[in-house]
Amino acid sequence: MANNRDKIIFFGNGMLADYALKILEQRFEIVFHARTKEDLKEACKLKKDDPEIHGILASFGVMIPNSVLEVFEPEGILNIHPSLLPLYRGASPIESAILAGDNDFSVSVMKLAGAMDAGPIYYQTTLSDLPLRKDDIYKSLAETGAKWICDHLKDLPEPTIQDDSKATFCGKLDKNMSALTPETDTVETTFRKIVAFQGFPKPKYAFYGINCIILEAHILKQGEAAVLIIPCADGALVAVDRLQPEGRKAMDAKSFVNGYKK
Repeated sequence: MANNRDKIIFFGNGMLADYALKILEQRFEIVFHARTKEDLKEACKLKKDDPEIHGILASFGVMIPNSVLEVFEPEGILNIHPSLLPLYRGASPIESAILAGDNDFSVSVMKLAGAMDAGPIYYQTTLSDLPLRKDDIYKSLAETGAKWICDHLKDLPEPTIQDDSKATFCGKLDKNMSALTPETDTVETTFRKIVAFQGFPKPKYAFYGINCIILEAHILKQGEAAVLIIPCADGALVAVDRLQPEGRKAMDAKSFVNGYKK
């Protein structure tokens, strides 16, 4: 039986790419998955050999040079970017939104341009009532963007030019950000750092002189008891649910206290 599915070259790495690809591969034939700068040469060769191939990108991590973008014209390469562009252009839009106190999270599908996340926009939407968990936010936004592409790639609407005057930018997360500073941060800020820094740079705090990675936590409610807490500058408390002592396996808070409290 002939394969009549549209073909795409996928550019992407990390959590956003993984979730988007799971949706895209249900609808399209993935002829090549470009993961590194070195893969761009092969992507261009494939596109030149078969001009009907589409280019889709989600969190590639490297600026695509104009010489590559030109190969994919006139359609270009479509980018799934997890923000309401032109807000949060750059490498850490989801984490930056979490740290900024946002409760709604957005995704844009745009055409790549030579400047960072500055291309015209095909589609945008905002999701409300998502749980404040990094993995859930990544999954929801990636799937939403990928499903729109599945439904509209054959008949793309006219894109809307971004208003550069309203652009905000976010950089890469840095491993030096990992140490929590609840002595100067509110409970909300501390909790959002724990959420945003999951995976990388990994939120860290010391209990009983032992450096630990905080894996799961929540803001302690009035009257609620907890075995392991982080006091914050505003007098409120973060309750730690799961953590990983450096060099050890992950464990729940009760097991940690039983094993390490002197």
